[in-house]
Amino acid sequence: MVNFKKDKNGKYYFTASLGFDKRTGKRVQKKRRGFKTIKEAKKAYAELISNYGKEAETSQSTMLFEEFFYKLFLPYYQGKVEERTYKNRLSTIKKIFSYFFKMEVREIRPIDIQKWQNNLLSKYKNSYVRNIYGIFQMSLDRAVVLGLLEKNPAKVIGNVKKKKTAVDFWTKEEFEKVISTFYIDDLYQHFGFICIWLLFMTGMRLGEATALTWKDIDFENKNLRVNKTLYYKNAKTYEFVEPKTASSIRTIELDDDTITFLKAWKERQDSIGGMSFVLSYNGIPTQKYTIRHIMRRHATIAGVHMIRIHGLRHSHASLLISQQKDALRIKERLGHADVQTTLGTYGHLYPNSLREIANDLTGSIQTNFSKSNLTPGTKNQFTTDKKRNNEHKCDQTVTTPKENR
Repeated sequence: MVNFKKDKNGKYYFTASLGFDKRTGKRVQKKRRGFKTIKEAKKAYAELISNYGKEAETSQSTMLFEEFFYKLFLPYYQGKVEERTYKNRLSTIKKIFSYFFKMEVREIRPIDIQKWQNNLLSKYKNSYVRNIYGIFQMSLDRAVVLGLLEKNPAKVIGNVKKKKTAVDFWTKEEFEKVISTFYIDDLYQHFGFICIWLLFMTGMRLGEATALTWKDIDFENKNLRVNKTLYYKNAKTYEFVEPKTASSIRTIELDDDTITFLKAWKERQDSIGGMSFVLSYNGIPTQKYTIRHIMRRHATIAGVHMIRIHGLRHSHASLLISQQKDALRIKERLGHADVQTTLGTYGHLYPNSLREIANDLTGSIQTNFSKSNLTPGTKNQFTTDKKRNNEHKCDQTVTTPKENR
């Protein structure tokens, strides 16, 4: 990857490696300097890479996909997505795209892509394959722009058809079985209980919950404020980042039980030195693997099927729906961008509510029909024509010879 450096005047500069000239074997490099900030330098580098193509059309027409991936696509992709998204996906796409590394970009055929796609579908979920394929198609779109391909073979095959996956969750009864297995006199089990309870009772996303500090909790007004999410790499590397969407910034009203449990947990934390993060037993924010392990252990003890951490968010929505809460309120509480997202995800959980609507409509409108024709002069062309045709058929029947009847 390119290194951005400062010169003696405090300005940033970089040298971009654009591969090798196939005719001469020499490395192709471009240097740019004089940038006030590293952000400006990175932007210039991304533009240089994205615009680089005409020069490469001849010298790099036989470029391997591996070289294209590292030298041209990754810098472009990094400039198109959020930094945390790039870091989260980097190792995955390196591994999965390696299938094409030893092929020349121009020699990647639709049949190669179809075989690769089929192989992915045999190993991974439909939604995961769709995401990966979307990035791969983007990479070949960039190859077309840079003159390495005439057209994108990934578009010939197309992405896999989207399948609606079932929403997996714990019912109220299942959740009660799970939390009954916690011994909260133990510090770690008390911590585990708070994690699962808070996620189930608020419907927060995991990153939103792990980012919570006690400053976000308003015990007097009984609510919490979601205004950030946590990007967690390891115990020493984590940071607050902006929420998923603008609608994710919200205030969640808390029930009295949750307030009681949170107060007790804060007292527990204070007794061992105090902590800023709500979901923590050692001073640092928790990670998804810890919560997943806690859920699996206690679900097994309770004899309840295991769900994903995100399933606790679905469980909260299911609980609200069972309590006859309308979709708009659920949308606001979950921080969805629009109510269509809420209905699209949880609409199938509403059948009883919809049946009740139909039942309530029954008998709500009184029907007293007229005892006489109040519009005698009104004629319908269809019924008039039908009557005429019937009369014509009757005339034909009367004149039909006896022997032909």
